[in-house]
Amino acid sequence: MRDRNTNGSEVPGQSVAAPLDLNLLRTFLTVYRTGSFTAAARLLGLSQPTVTTQIRTLERQLARELFERQARGVSPAPYADELAARIVQPLDSLAAVAGSAGTADDAPAEPVHLAGPAELLSRCVLPGLAPLVDRGVRLRITPGLTEPLLEDLRAGRHDLVIATFRPRGRTLTALPLSDEEFVLVASPAQAERLGRPEHLTAALNGVPLVAYAEDLPIVRRYWRHVFGRRLVRQPAVTMPDLNAVKAAVVGGAGFTVLPRYLCAEELASGTLTLLHDPDDPPVNTSFLAQRPGTSGNPHVALVRDHLFQAARDW
Repeated sequence: MRDRNTNGSEVPGQSVAAPLDLNLLRTFLTVYRTGSFTAAARLLGLSQPTVTTQIRTLERQLARELFERQARGVSPAPYADELAARIVQPLDSLAAVAGSAGTADDAPAEPVHLAGPAELLSRCVLPGLAPLVDRGVRLRITPGLTEPLLEDLRAGRHDLVIATFRPRGRTLTALPLSDEEFVLVASPAQAERLGRPEHLTAALNGVPLVAYAEDLPIVRRYWRHVFGRRLVRQPAVTMPDLNAVKAAVVGGAGFTVLPRYLCAEELASGTLTLLHDPDDPPVNTSFLAQRPGTSGNPHVALVRDHLFQAARDW
């Protein structure tokens, strides 16, 4: 039996023999957003076997596979994208109505869990949080590397992640947030010893290199983009904290490559010196990632909109 429009014509592909249970759809949408049965179970207050059973029941009713099981979590099958697009707005609207009906005591919204690179959070995000705090937003901020933070986002442990690259796959959505320019810097004393060499790269071979990591990801990228060559050398000092790298270079330990936002004040005050000013500096785009659809927490949208507006001044 098929649904019919008001004029009596059939609506193809929609059976009314067994109306879909809203609880099954809600479970599906939660798994779709988190990319994990385990994370969905935690958010829904259910056991993982219950979530698995509900998804299998929905798949049988729809006669469609909804998720492809992977070593870590699940990824949506093609039909899941279509189903999520159809149900996300009505289910989120229903959740908002049900939530408001059950909050007679005006309980505050849940905290918003925001994560991203430690340096960007401390230098750009944290100083501008006052407008959000004034509006009653509670924040739980986690620093870290992009890849594990995105895994935690898929698992439902974060609401928003500032990522240093665009996430792959369909379990997350991401929009460009800001661009960061990389600059080659040293202390004024190191710069004075270098002078104005004809071949800067050759001159820098005699200067210690301070870096974020042993494999020199930022410095290698600068060399490849600006000088068109591969950098082959060992760092004198490594520290997985760009603020610490900056501090070492300010102290005269050598040279490094930093995001301009992180050392703009030092360049302006003269405690760091720009060693090179290329016409086309390397730029990295950061993205604001979240799970698809609308969050049931209205403060997530407030934080997201605030970040996009604030990023214009970073």
